[in-house]
Amino acid sequence: MSFHKIIVALDDSQLSKSVFTRSLEMALAQGSSLMLFHCLTHETLGEPIVAMPVELGLSPAAVDYTFQTQHLLVETQIQQTREMLGRYCDTATRQGVPAELDCKIGEAGELLCQLAKSWGADLIVVGRRGRTGLAEALLGSVSNYVTHHAPCSVLVIQHPPESETKPVAADSAAESAKEFLDGSF
Repeated sequence: MSFHKIIVALDDSQLSKSVFTRSLEMALAQGSSLMLFHCLTHETLGEPIVAMPVELGLSPAAVDYTFQTQHLLVETQIQQTREMLGRYCDTATRQGVPAELDCKIGEAGELLCQLAKSWGADLIVVGRRGRTGLAEALLGSVSNYVTHHAPCSVLVIQHPPESETKPVAADSAAESAKEFLDGSF
């Protein structure tokens, strides 16, 4: 089976470095394009501030300042996310793999599935942190949602147990990606 359009779900974690490296290896081997994606959740951005009437003692200037500060924080997080995705994108491009990036705000699983449909993806590559039981029920699982709702194939990269974390053997292209991700470029 060959994949031509691969969506890669990334964040700023060690697991995402493995997800990216594996995706880059597949793209190189199959001549695929990558769409590098990150979703900022509402929990990540913080809860929106509820409008407070002036009658409760808050000055309009204080309320306005709070809204402006929150807006700046959101813009900063979006910019940092785009920079992170841009570094991954540059690494793929240097290896000759066409790559685009996208960042959205919302529920990651749903947005990944929507992107897969609109972009015409053949494959979504996503990491799985290994939450189970109550933690998965309370926090949810993006990989579980995507596995059950994606309009295409899904590859789930498992987070290795800490005792098994070791470098992945890689060819020269993947080694370059690894150097980039380790910060030794």
